Amino acid sequence: MILSKLVAELTRDEGVRLKPYNDSQGKLTIGIGRNLSDVGISREEADNMLLGDIERTCLDLDRAIPWWTKLSEVRQRVLANMAFNLGVPGLLAFRRTLEMVQEGKYEDASREMLVSAWASQVGPRAQRLSNMMRDGVE
Repeated sequence: MILSKLVAELTRDEGVRLKPYNDSQGKLTIGIGRNLSDVGISREEADNMLLGDIERTCLDLDRAIPWWTKLSEVRQRVLANMAFNLGVPGLLAFRRTLEMVQEGKYEDASREMLVSAWASQVGPRAQRLSNMMRDGVE
């Protein structure tokens, strides 16, 4: 079998959808006929998606708050983690926190992180990230 011909035929017949949709049988589907309801994705696919999402998040952070690259690696990870969870626009809503981080007031930024609705929603994650922001270590 010539794989490239089958790929072309399936792409033509299934179409390419980059956002999830319900197929004619009501199955959640994405890509070129990937049945997420029954098949899901593999761990390797999940890891590849994560790496792409991290790259996109960091590029968005570069555009939105270019000073973040001057932070220590640990504090960069805190902001990237939050942006991954909230989206960069959601992170930007933490104006006071970001001002404090930019000014090097990490203890104040750490406290500010914990008084947000986000902190109550994500629980231990917020405490861990707050500690990392405050101390600059894992």
